[in-house]
Amino acid sequence: MTADLVLVDLGLGNLRSVEKALEHSGGHPVVSHDPDVIGRAARLVVPGQGAFRDGAAALDRDGGAMRAALVDALRREVPYLGICLGLQLLLDGSDEAAGARGLGVVPGHVKRLPDDLHEDEGGRDKKLKVPHMGWNEVVRAHDTAVLPARDWFYFVHSYHAVPDDPAWVLASAEYGGLAVTAAIGRGSLVATQFHPEKSQRAGLALLTAFLA
Repeated sequence: MTADLVLVDLGLGNLRSVEKALEHSGGHPVVSHDPDVIGRAARLVVPGQGAFRDGAAALDRDGGAMRAALVDALRREVPYLGICLGLQLLLDGSDEAAGARGLGVVPGHVKRLPDDLHEDEGGRDKKLKVPHMGWNEVVRAHDTAVLPARDWFYFVHSYHAVPDDPAWVLASAEYGGLAVTAAIGRGSLVATQFHPEKSQRAGLALLTAFLA
């Protein structure tokens, strides 16, 4: 039996908040870590909070069955929404975990945000913190039905994706003068570094657009 919408359980973070946001947006997600269920999904949402190495280890459980199911689904262009770690795992690897393999669907690397980011605050130089936490304006780089041209979303992260091909970057957010990758995508794939489930109106609108 094919599930219309599968919320992939990597065993990391609180899935319930994403599940509730999808339900509020009109979805009926099936939460599963079963590669067979993932492989038959009509749509996939892959969230995750936590370390890249733990996410890579989750992909490689049971002989890499989940990894294979996700790669196959992406190659078949099954609509995919990645959130936070669900974005980072699309790339080859990460500064956070030397030697840990991502899915390699998006050539590139996940890099740590620099510790020397600053901004001007009323004429005073303010050093910015890593992790980057809180609301930030996201500006779209390419037209897509899922993301607005610009809006505010909620971030919690210390790393961001740097694809080899900049055309993968759908949207960015400015943080201390750095263009932080806020979303990547191509075709039926879209993934966000920010958390739609924590982004109130804008986040629910994004989830509704993905489900449509």
